[in-house]
Parts: sequence; structure tokens; C-alpha cells
Amino acid sequence: MTATIIDGKAFAENLRGRISSHVARLKAEHGVTPGLAVVIVGSDPGSQVYVASKARLTVEVGMHSEKYELPEATSEAEVLALVARLNADPAIHGILVQLPLPPQIDSNAIIALISSDKDVDCFTPASVGKLTIGLPGPVSCTPLGCLMLLRETLGDLSGLEAVIVGRSNLVGKPMAQLLLRENCTVTVAHSRTRNLAEVVRRADIVIAAVGRPNLIRGDWIKPGATVIDVGINRVPAPERGEGKTRLVGDVDFASAVTVAGAITPVPGGVGPMTIACLLANTVTTASLIHGLVPPRDLTA
Repeated sequence: MTATIIDGKAFAENLRGRISSHVARLKAEHGVTPGLAVVIVGSDPGSQVYVASKARLTVEVGMHSEKYELPEATSEAEVLALVARLNADPAIHGILVQLPLPPQIDSNAIIALISSDKDVDCFTPASVGKLTIGLPGPVSCTPLGCLMLLRETLGDLSGLEAVIVGRSNLVGKPMAQLLLRENCTVTVAHSRTRNLAEVVRRADIVIAAVGRPNLIRGDWIKPGATVIDVGINRVPAPERGEGKTRLVGDVDFASAVTVAGAITPVPGGVGPMTIACLLANTVTTASLIHGLVPPRDLTA
């Protein structure tokens, strides 16, 4: 048995095409150009690449893009001042502050200041609360991307048993809320979970989001299960030359692909969906800010 490879890159490209059409319509019919501002503090190479991709794709779909690259030594007060200015800027409909932030900056303080109307990654307490009780609003980008891939692969998720490995505020917790909305039976596993392999083995859906390379092996996977690998880990690749690295997920792909029914690769799986969902959320917030009905075909 060889699993179906879930092509997140192709799905994201299709989604960006729909986003581009909606952006063109907002411009032509309402004079609204959705604007996304991304703030990065410091020079982490992975974050720099990720932010550059966000900025490039924002422009490609016809949106207004602003990128703020601040030095590592930037103070918390300076970041707060920038966020306050972006909150008040009518050209900006989405604000994303790239995490992690340097230690002198309280991430919670920064996130709390972002206007809930412009919170495109569902980080603020208000957005998290809406997600938890099922009110309309932005949905965390990575979990939303995972859910869209699951729906595309499996259709109706009702009644399926899902195990999420990882309990972060970024992925694990909001992913659990989304799967509960889909009528899945959800278990959130973590570093203190006993007999983790046995817990994972009973799942119809496995979401790996723990940040440990190749943690979940093929013999942990229930035959035919769908595996969504959120992990992005850089590991040494001596076969490519001295000092070279490669990206791997939290799932040992080589062993899991022979057992699972469907699986996302790393790279090319969840990553492209995260950025596409960020753009979709920006279209949604731009529509709501201007009193318009947001498109239903972007995040459904």
C-alpha cells in the first residue's frame, strides 16, 4: 500500500486564483484594495524566507503589501507603537506579527494590541474566543489550511477519530476546535501523553504539530489513516555536502507513506496552505471592515 500524496502546493495555487478574482472584484465594484502588513523583528533565516514569501504572494493576488523588518534590538514599545499605527491605517486590513519575537518583547502584549478586526491569524484573545464558541471571524491560518486539505481528501469528517500531536496556541488548540466543529472525536496528545504510539494508532486522522523531526513513525499509523504533517524541521543532510540541511516533518514520511491512506509531504503540504489562508483571511477582514459580505468559497 502506498498513500495518496496530498498536494498542498497545488491546492494553495488554486485557492490563490480564487482569492485573486475576489480581490479584483473588490477593487472594481467597491474601490477596496485589501492590505496586509507583516512585521518581523530580528533576522531569523526561516522567518525571513517565510515573510518574503508572504509579501510576494500578497502582491501576486493584487493586494496591497507592507513589510516591516525591525532590528533584533527593537524595544517592545517600538513594536507596540507600530501595531497601533497599523490598527489606525485604513489601507491595512490585516496585521501579522511574525513569531517568535526576541526575549525583550512580550508576545502576548503585542498580540493583545492587534485590532480584532485586523487579526488575520486568529491570535488575539477576542479571535480565540470567537473560534472557541463558534462565532464568525478569522480562523487560524495553519489549522484552516489543514482542515481544507482534510475536506478535499475525505469529504465529510463527521464521526472520524482525530489525534492531534501538539497543543500549541498556534496549531494544536485551534485545530482541535475546528475538528470538533466537523463532528470529529478529538484527542490532543502532547509530551506528557502516555503510550503516545498507541494513542496515535487509533486515529483516522493524525495531525502532527509538535516540532520534533520524524517523531511519528509508520508503525504508529492506523492503516488507511489520513496524516497531516505540520512540522517543518531542518536537519543535517551530509549526503548533500558538508553543512547542508534538508526539511523534514514531524512524521517519518518514508515509513508512514506505506501505511497511511493519504499524507502531506514536507515541504509542499501544509506550508503553502498557511500563506494562502492568510491571504483569504485578509480578503474576509477587508470585506467586513467595509461592511461587505465576505466571499464564502475561500475558507469553506
